[in-house]
Amino acid sequence: MFLNIGFSKLLPLIFLVHPIHVSVTEIEFDEKDRALEIMMRAFIDDLELTLRNNLRQPELDILEPKNGMTIDQMMADYLKDHFKISLDNKPQKTNYLGHEREGDAFIFYIEVSNVKKFKTIQILNDIITETHDDQSNLVHVTVRDKVRSLRLTRNTPMDKLSFDLKK
Repeated sequence: MFLNIGFSKLLPLIFLVHPIHVSVTEIEFDEKDRALEIMMRAFIDDLELTLRNNLRQPELDILEPKNGMTIDQMMADYLKDHFKISLDNKPQKTNYLGHEREGDAFIFYIEVSNVKKFKTIQILNDIITETHDDQSNLVHVTVRDKVRSLRLTRNTPMDKLSFDLKK
């Protein structure tokens, strides 16, 4: 009877047995505002486990943090070390703006301001890789309606993309 179940019906069961560890980051260059607008989505349970280990607080509840900490404070501090951008080999200051919850995930908003035209963007994104060795951090960069993507992992936490912005 089990063999008569189609693959499409089995797929959700596979993810229950072997969870997927992934984050998705969207970076868009807004030439008018001279800014990189960044949205990062990550699963709440993976972040909670990572922050528990990172902060050495095994009882941490990311949805209701105690000790005066907020999710925004914890994530701003965590992302300073685990999410970095360089443009044309010059490190950029990222500004953490806040977050919102969407189902089982958080969406974090980040910005890089005062961005001039650039040829290369280098991204370090190793969030959660210290907790899950199979973590994939997908990064999509949009410049002038052209989308380029990276898959960053524990073994390759940083990579670079090139764009032609002379025009």
